Amino acid sequence: MKDIHISLQAETLGHFLGLPITNSIILSLLAGLVLVGGGMLVASRLKPVPGKSQNVAEIAIDGTLSFMGQVLGDQKQALKFFPLVATIFFFILLNNWLGVLPGIGSIGIFTDVHGHQEFVPLFRAAGADLNTTLALAIVAVLATQIFAIKKLGFFKQAGKYFDFKHGPIHFFVGILELVGEFAKVLSFSFRLFGNIFAGEVLLIIMLSLLPLFATFAVLPFFLLEYFVGFIQALVFAMLTLVFLKVATMEAEVMEH
Repeated sequence: MKDIHISLQAETLGHFLGLPITNSIILSLLAGLVLVGGGMLVASRLKPVPGKSQNVAEIAIDGTLSFMGQVLGDQKQALKFFPLVATIFFFILLNNWLGVLPGIGSIGIFTDVHGHQEFVPLFRAAGADLNTTLALAIVAVLATQIFAIKKLGFFKQAGKYFDFKHGPIHFFVGILELVGEFAKVLSFSFRLFGNIFAGEVLLIIMLSLLPLFATFAVLPFFLLEYFVGFIQALVFAMLTLVFLKVATMEAEVMEH
């Protein structure tokens, strides 16, 4: 009997050099290729009078940079954080939107698992894989530490978490600060994963409940998922930006 099931973890399609290749990695690679390839293509065709593709790129970049400047209240600092925050935002956004395309999660193969047939999709939304969201969260949190270390120095930044000079109260407060950094990783990763995975499950359930001729009724749910995908990318990027701002502000305070 063929059985379509919802898997919490990404399915492995094969291996490359001993590393598992999951269906979520395929969409992540596709998103990366689109962003890098699109960026290189636009950069190679820059003109004084911009064409349509250059206009779209400029609107996206200028809009993102302007919004960051408003959030930070400092355009110079926005320029410093822009490469990291914009990359995170556009990568998550494109991944989320690719994951809603027709065929994602429904095109696949049936494999034999313990005597019965199970459906394995060839594509899976990257945000619906906890490994992807966890990796993005680690990058975001490590980046805040790197920027703070560049501003303050390694030992002074480490002293924020391991304070042996000002008594036991300050030491335990520092430990709580360190625990808070790990909590940020969990909060980042599970928030994005939970929202994208829940949306994927919702679409699968709605498509399975409705007959073929009524599938147009699912269109509002698809539009909702595109909106949710944008909001989740924005939330992830803005939280990264705020944490970067807070980390560098704390470094400036400790300097003085």
